[in-house]
Amino acid sequence: MPKGYWIVRVDVHDAEAYKDYVAANGAAFARYGGRFLVRGGAAETVVGTARQRNVVIEFPSRQAALDCWNSPEYQAARAKQKGGADMDLVVVEGYDGPQPEQR
Repeated sequence: MPKGYWIVRVDVHDAEAYKDYVAANGAAFARYGGRFLVRGGAAETVVGTARQRNVVIEFPSRQAALDCWNSPEYQAARAKQKGGADMDLVVVEGYDGPQPEQR
């Protein structure tokens, strides 16, 4: 079964509110098997638009990723932002097919 991913782009407007959110969101990620692959870090926009932070979280499945988003734990953490950030978040299913070097 393919894994699921959150692909997130964030602009933080209120660092204190965002810290509250970050401190609270780990319970939901742990419950649904979330694992950070990208969490901030250096980035360079080579085409298109960018936000301040980029995050990629891996889950055991797309359903687990959706369940985490919809969970009371995550929604409670999200409420702690108090409008402190603008976010784009896409839940996607991973790819298990052949890679270019395998064709």
